[in-house]
Amino acid sequence: MQLLLLLFIITPIIEIAVFIQVGDLMGLGPTLLMVLATAILGVHLLKKQGLHTWQQIQTQLAQGQVPAMAMASAAQLLFAGGLLLTPGFVTDTIGFLLLIPAVRYLVAAQMLKRWTSKASNFQATYSHTANYSYHTQKSQQQSSKYHSHHSGRTVEGDYEDQSPH
Repeated sequence: MQLLLLLFIITPIIEIAVFIQVGDLMGLGPTLLMVLATAILGVHLLKKQGLHTWQQIQTQLAQGQVPAMAMASAAQLLFAGGLLLTPGFVTDTIGFLLLIPAVRYLVAAQMLKRWTSKASNFQATYSHTANYSYHTQKSQQQSSKYHSHHSGRTVEGDYEDQSPH
């Protein structure tokens, strides 16, 4: 979250500095035309790539496959679109890089690796918590046989013992 806030603060400062440098080098008119041209070209390329990615997603779903890479690619294209519509040379450069399928593939592979890792960590944490809850519930049920304050509440669920035997 702090990184995102930092990016929102630093990006405009960098863009202004680059605008000043390019404006000094080329002049105001050509600089503004270049920004407009990159936005128009970016939107055109984005539309083509987006339709292709959408077709990939549809095809993979029709074949019963999970379109994980295509979905990650689509997320990157959405991000690239935002960058290309934002005036600036640095954001345009990043946006155009994300329009290159090989770059998107590398980024998507990293994204999926990270998401898979987080999902595995969540699953392990959830499994541990469920395992703990089951054993706690069992010990409470056993102790309630011996005490008169049994709540009478039944909790249904599935349990898989994953502890080493």
